[in-house]
Formats: sequence, structure tokens, C-alpha cells
Amino acid sequence: MNKSYEVEYTNLDLRFDRRTIHNFIKSLIQEGYSLYWSENETSFIASIRSGRRLVKLTFQRSGERFKLVGNYSFRDEKLVELMEWLIGAARGHAIVKRFRDRLITIENIMFGEIIRMVEISGVERKVVYQKDTLTTLEDVEKAFESKAAEERVRTLRYELDYELQTLWDALTAGDEQQAEQCKAKLECMRHEMLLLDM
Repeated sequence: MNKSYEVEYTNLDLRFDRRTIHNFIKSLIQEGYSLYWSENETSFIASIRSGRRLVKLTFQRSGERFKLVGNYSFRDEKLVELMEWLIGAARGHAIVKRFRDRLITIENIMFGEIIRMVEISGVERKVVYQKDTLTTLEDVEKAFESKAAEERVRTLRYELDYELQTLWDALTAGDEQQAEQCKAKLECMRHEMLLLDM
């Protein structure tokens, strides 16, 4: 991989069960990475040696599931592939920034799919891809027949409770950055809830 190539992952919202994390660890071992992990009541931390760098991935416990928290940056091609497998496996949300020479590519990922891709070169900015959001009459009919919206509302309520608790913890600890991230996620959830309740 080109040494000037780097991939940065921010605004991660990836939720997993224990099996997915174990498969991820297994893949890292199969690829020959030196790593160790630790677990306590609140989190599971995987420390991965990549060249001279040590990358720590923090999975925060939420009941029986885990949520990947933090921002990460990789220059290792295999770690990038495994991270993107993780995003797809979780059908998660993320903003991925790819730095190559003088070009920056920014991908907005929702539910494991790229919904928007922008390239920035110097002062020029170009939208390379934007997912169509056209809704057909057939889509509306399927939505009325489907119970997926009801199930999503139930799940979303749990996610809202969790995010509100995280916001409260951040405000109590005086962590303004975490609080702002929580507020942004809550705003997205509020919008989704309004759409589902219509």
C-alpha cells in the first residue's frame, strides 16, 4: 500500500454480538497480526500491533451486545479491509475518510451501505455518488404490509434510551465532545422516529 494512503473512521455506530467480535479477532489472528485483548464489565478492548503502531479498538458493552466507540485511523491495507468487513457485518453507520496523495475521499455509510461519496482535491469538491431516494408506489405498499417499521420503532426506542444514558454520562463527566456526538445521533434518531410514526 502507498505510504501516503490512510483511512480514518469517525462517527462510528456499530453494534455487535460477541460472536461477531470473536470472528473479527479470529480473522486478525489468521492474517498474522500480533494482538491481545482484555474485557471487563463495561468494555472489550482489542489491541492490535500494525508495524510500529498499536491500535486499540474499544467495544463498549450494552447488555448482551457491544458497540464500537472512538475514532480510528489505519495505514494498513488488511486492517482497512477487516474494518470495512466489520461495518458491513454490523450494518452500521460511519464516515470514512480516505487520504491518498492530495485527494481525500469521504464516504457516508448508513446501514452498511455507502449513501454519499465526495472527493476533495485542493479547493475542488465533487460529489461522486449519491444514493437515490426515490420512493415508488410499490415501495409504499410494501411498507404498509411490512411489520419491519413496527420492529424498528421498538429497537429505536431501546437505542434512544441507550443514547440518552450516554448523553447523561457525558454531561455528568463534562465530556463536551461526547455530548455533541450524542446530540447529533439523537437528532438523527428523532428524525427516523418521526418518519416511522407517520
